[in-house]
Amino acid sequence: MSVVPYKNDQTGKKSQVAQMFNSIAGKYDFLNHFLSAGIDIYWRKQAVKIMGQNQPTLLLDIATGTGDFAIEALSLNPQKIVGIDISEGMLAVGQEKIKKKSLTDKIELQLGDSENLAFADNTFDGTMAAFGVRNFENLHKGLSEMYRVLKPGGRIVVLEFSKPRSFPFKQVYNFYFKNILPVFGKIISKDQAAYTYLPESVQAFPDGQEFINILKQVGFKNTQWHSLTFGISSIYTGLK
Repeated sequence: MSVVPYKNDQTGKKSQVAQMFNSIAGKYDFLNHFLSAGIDIYWRKQAVKIMGQNQPTLLLDIATGTGDFAIEALSLNPQKIVGIDISEGMLAVGQEKIKKKSLTDKIELQLGDSENLAFADNTFDGTMAAFGVRNFENLHKGLSEMYRVLKPGGRIVVLEFSKPRSFPFKQVYNFYFKNILPVFGKIISKDQAAYTYLPESVQAFPDGQEFINILKQVGFKNTQWHSLTFGISSIYTGLK
């Protein structure tokens, strides 16, 4: 049974995740930076550095949300970045942000399903996702799609929450994630389920070596795992 935001809702995870992000879209960026004390910005920069090893010209940002990862990846000077997401609300916020920054010629945001990508095989130099693959209804299918649309030799970079394992950081982190974060998330976003779902989905996610094993099963080679900030998040990468 996969973790879902709205436990009394009979619709599938994909539909519920879209509904959740539509609900919190207006507060998402603020909450991201506030609840992580801004360290999420550093995490994205580190992930983009790894993507830069391939000098990509065409990038696909999966579960792009409001476009922060795509905007950060412009530091690599690609010709274009395509971002897709299932939440119309998040994309609307992202499109407004990109318009204000005059980046519409570099970043194109589209409504799309990460597990059924509307792109031909071998299209992109790099596929990437920040805090998005955890929300896939079918993780293997979503990662397989990211592999399919990559050119041979292309790189995948996934930034995702993980579970600290060392004392005492593990205990402090778990207390914050389970008791403090949901309270502030509910107050600010007005959606209680969204920030209860967050720690539950992180707990259920196959992080670390488990995730590396899935990347290998999908077909990725030269897989690597980089732990960040005492294990709060991790960067995973591999080549097609």
